Amino acid sequence: MIRLAILLFALPVAALAQSTSLTVSGHTGQAPVITRNGRSYVEVEALARITSSTLGFHGSHIELTLLAPPAAAPAAKSAPVPVPPREDKGYSREFLRAGVEQMTVVREWRSALENAIRTNNPVEENWVSYYRRTAQDKMTMATASATTDADRQALPALQSAMGMVGQLTDRFLTLRTTLTYVSPDALDNDPLDKKILACAQGMAAQAIPGGQFEDVSACH
Repeated sequence: MIRLAILLFALPVAALAQSTSLTVSGHTGQAPVITRNGRSYVEVEALARITSSTLGFHGSHIELTLLAPPAAAPAAKSAPVPVPPREDKGYSREFLRAGVEQMTVVREWRSALENAIRTNNPVEENWVSYYRRTAQDKMTMATASATTDADRQALPALQSAMGMVGQLTDRFLTLRTTLTYVSPDALDNDPLDKKILACAQGMAAQAIPGGQFEDVSACH
């Protein structure tokens, strides 16, 4: 076999020109392969080289000891890309939606109260209870959706607006219960009614996504 390897490399150039190459899965490098008379030949030294194997010569016997292919290096784990902290600024859209709905109920509640007084209709709990319940539901939604500093700062103002219109309503419910006459212009110069209106207007003016909370004195 040693003489065969020497013979192969002594072949004419024309024979070498027809050669192909051998690769071994899991190893790098190539060994030339020569096809002659329908058979393919590869130099044993080249095979040992590309497989990182060893050759042992024992007289006319050659022992090729194949080594296990090198273990693939573990892929380097890329460092996790740091996630920038969420900007905890301005009103969130979820809170703004719930807050606007709550203030809308407060304004409608106030308008219904004003209309009942001006038209000399009784202020009764059977229709007032609808506004109380709806305003409280919207307030609960706003509280649950408050995630930014601006959201949390606005919560007391929303709560105060609902409390003030409820306080104003309770006053006229009491007058109704005691059968006390209520003038149609009873709200014209009422300080509490003016505070409710100013609070609602002040909160509505800053109700934009990402807007910053600005304290509205009328809401205190």
